[in-house]
Amino acid sequence: MMRADLGLRALCLLYLLLATPAARAWLEATMSGHMLVQIPLLAALGFAACRLLPNAWQETLLAAAGGPVPHVVVALFASTWWMLPRALDDALASPLVEAAKFVSLPALVGLPLALAWRRLGAIGRGFIWTNFISMLAVLGWLYIAAPLRVCNSYLVDQQASAGWLMVKLALLLFAGWLASLFVGGDPECDRSRAAPANIISR
Repeated sequence: MMRADLGLRALCLLYLLLATPAARAWLEATMSGHMLVQIPLLAALGFAACRLLPNAWQETLLAAAGGPVPHVVVALFASTWWMLPRALDDALASPLVEAAKFVSLPALVGLPLALAWRRLGAIGRGFIWTNFISMLAVLGWLYIAAPLRVCNSYLVDQQASAGWLMVKLALLLFAGWLASLFVGGDPECDRSRAAPANIISR
């Protein structure tokens, strides 16, 4: 419990650091920093914070929304929105939208995924990975191929740079995901499969 409390405090400090004007100005100065550093970090903070909560709390939150599927749907829609150029422009132009970004990414992307992840099997997790990787690759290609600026807040060269980074990241994630399928299984899935066998052996 003490380790979980320390972890939550560290995550809160990192969250407050990301919310400072200096950190926001630095990360949002480039399209790559905005899309590929700040946004994933905010979602990851919500994921990590949720996993540090007591298991009973996680189960209660999961059951309150009807299981893992609604959580996955919410996370996919919220993450898709914040990858759109319009969302980036709105966040930079409006303090309210910027605040909504800092609230929605941990609460509507990271937290729901963390709650649903344990309950999802290999097919469910594969769906999330392939959906995210394909969306990352398609948007990256669009940013590279678009002859004009799709995001008014960033120049064309930053748009192209972000696009290439997104495509490269998609390829790396796809290769890493495939490698994980061949190298070894998920320890949590292995434990869940082993539990019935232990009960029967008793």
